[in-house]
Amino acid sequence: MTPTQATARQTPADPAPGDPGWLPAPPERPAHVIRDDAEAIAVAERLKPLFAAEAKERDRERRLPFAEVDLFSESGLWGITIPKEYGGAGVSQVTLAKVFATLAAGDPSLTQIAQNSFEIIDVIRQTGSEAQKHELFGAVLAGKRLGNAFSEFGGKNVEAFETKLVRKGDHFVVSGRKFYATGALFAHLVPIVALDEAGHVVVAVADRGAAGLEVVNDWSAFGQRTTASGTVILDEVAIPEARVLPAHIVYENQSAVGPQSQLIHAAIDAGIARGAIEATIDLVRNHARPWIDSCSDTASDDPYTIAAIGDLKIRLHAAEALFERAGRQLDETIADVTEETIGRAKIAVAEAKVLTTEVALAASNKLFELAGTRSTLGTYNLDRFWRDARTHTLHDPVRWKFHAVGQYYLNGVQPPLHSWI
Repeated sequence: MTPTQATARQTPADPAPGDPGWLPAPPERPAHVIRDDAEAIAVAERLKPLFAAEAKERDRERRLPFAEVDLFSESGLWGITIPKEYGGAGVSQVTLAKVFATLAAGDPSLTQIAQNSFEIIDVIRQTGSEAQKHELFGAVLAGKRLGNAFSEFGGKNVEAFETKLVRKGDHFVVSGRKFYATGALFAHLVPIVALDEAGHVVVAVADRGAAGLEVVNDWSAFGQRTTASGTVILDEVAIPEARVLPAHIVYENQSAVGPQSQLIHAAIDAGIARGAIEATIDLVRNHARPWIDSCSDTASDDPYTIAAIGDLKIRLHAAEALFERAGRQLDETIADVTEETIGRAKIAVAEAKVLTTEVALAASNKLFELAGTRSTLGTYNLDRFWRDARTHTLHDPVRWKFHAVGQYYLNGVQPPLHSWI
């Protein structure tokens, strides 16, 4: 199916960005079920050019990728980490990172929309009852999308939550205000991080169309423009008791949920770098002119340009090697969860995230130097690579990764308990 075909069946056909009355149509048919790691990577490779096809136009117009998100979830990629015993592929963390890096090279905004779904899938795996696992995993495998209502704009820090869940008769209600809610606009189910009456972190899974739940498309960042990472308003949204997950089990204790989420962010940054380098090579080969002093016939023969491309490729491959290494460590940690193995996973992912951040920023900046002044023309919209890199790499501060890694190796200090490393 092409994006055009998907758009033709969307309800409504052309939803107005930011329309609070719009709801995603339920899947017309079950999503494809991916069976193994190799198939997951192959599907990502097939989707990448479809994601890239209109990426610059979507970015320029802030046109939300409704049709492309349908393709994404219909492909089966949203369910690849669901354990095999529940019908999923149970792919490795290495494969998951490669899938995200591949897709992000095509369009990192579109790719990021799925990121939080994988964190919630792991929360369900570790904290959900059998009934919850069967219901929620089954919904994802059928093609329903999990969104995100985690972070809040205010508060002393990123884990100072004001959203509350309270019992009301035979169910619960949740009230609060969320921001950075990537994926919520496109979701069929919206997982909400809240504090219960005992002060513990829970995840309450609401229907996207639940009364009192409003998604506001007010994301105004200069990068990652089409993630719709805006506001979710929660006004006594009713939550069935069966949809409340005791997430404090993984968020208030050592778990691999944090580094798993961080690995996906690192993969997205690596994908941005890969996309920027691919665009640079295309421009140098086909559009750029050699500098007069190079005495070269083509820009691709300029010795300084050749060396710069070599440098970027080396940095990218180093970053990819580190996130693959981090994925292997995560797989080992998930198989044997101890404080020691979780520490190793967090540090491995932190190391990868440092390099993916650096190469994403370097590649998206070097593009203009190597391709020349014409690369700044609006028709190319190449600044989207730098804007995406600069915006996405701010998700959590890399300067604190250096600190955590140094403390670990120098002083034997385990990384922090929270999920941001």
